[in-house]
Amino acid sequence: MVFVIVQTAIIYVIIRFRARKGDDTEPVQSHGNTKLEILWTIIPVVILASIGYPIVKGIFDIRAIADGPDVLQVQVTGHQWWWEFEYIDLTDETGRTLVTANELVIPEDVEVNLTMTSADVIHSFWVPILAGKRDVVPNRVSNMTLIADSATPPDAPHPGQCAEYCGLAHADIRLKVHVRTQADFDAWVDGQLTPAAIPTTETEASGYETFNITCAACHNATVAEDGGTTDLGPVRAIEVDGVTFISSLAPNLTNFGERTTFGAGTFDNTAEHLAEWLADPSSIKPMRPELNDIPEGRILGMPNFNLSSDEISNLIALLEGWD
Repeated sequence: MVFVIVQTAIIYVIIRFRARKGDDTEPVQSHGNTKLEILWTIIPVVILASIGYPIVKGIFDIRAIADGPDVLQVQVTGHQWWWEFEYIDLTDETGRTLVTANELVIPEDVEVNLTMTSADVIHSFWVPILAGKRDVVPNRVSNMTLIADSATPPDAPHPGQCAEYCGLAHADIRLKVHVRTQADFDAWVDGQLTPAAIPTTETEASGYETFNITCAACHNATVAEDGGTTDLGPVRAIEVDGVTFISSLAPNLTNFGERTTFGAGTFDNTAEHLAEWLADPSSIKPMRPELNDIPEGRILGMPNFNLSSDEISNLIALLEGWD
């Protein structure tokens, strides 16, 4: 609109006051018009102020940290190359918090405050349909608020992606956001806080043995054992700006069978894909997992443990049963 008005006025002046043949009249020479100069200074100021105020207010509203009893608090830790989610207010009778990986589950029409940091390099959390991007930086805490208007179909969660180049498998550090009704979300929480069952079949028991010997070196799982619960695998904590984050070496697998994807949201959770992954992870997701090339305290992808076909089949039976 401004362009059309200005260009129309310029064209009119050019035509109306153009020099004509035989007219040697010299235009009146004037220093300026103070009233006009004040006016065309005030008008843009008013226009810019009217545009700028709601924008600046909106920026502050977006950056405000959601808080209160009705806000779902989730702590997010970015890893090379996967996402860790801890629901700090959702605990079982022992005080163990709900921890999962790569698939964020939230209730509809509820404010969700994400408190985020990184365990290694700079990542960027991005779920395009729900919010903008927010950098996830080591030794710093950032926040983002998510609000989902309606539940998603079980087979069509909102896709997300790391939006900051973070190393070899950057393209495959994805995530899924499942939005559920409040009742379905509460049921999901109860299921997630239920420990994984100790295997009863020979196949799953053999897979459980392999899990303890090999997988539990990095992965965590909480299992029901001897009338209580046992936490398998290493769990560490990192403290940033007074906030303590759970920071595992690899995704928690307690309820792995319930997830729709694995490999940081990259592959559908099927027996065929799992077999391919367990046989040689780096062949389907670019990583650098050489054990002699890992910086202290970091795992750059899952190594190939050269598992036999029987060990792979037994592990798949175990993991699919942990739902």
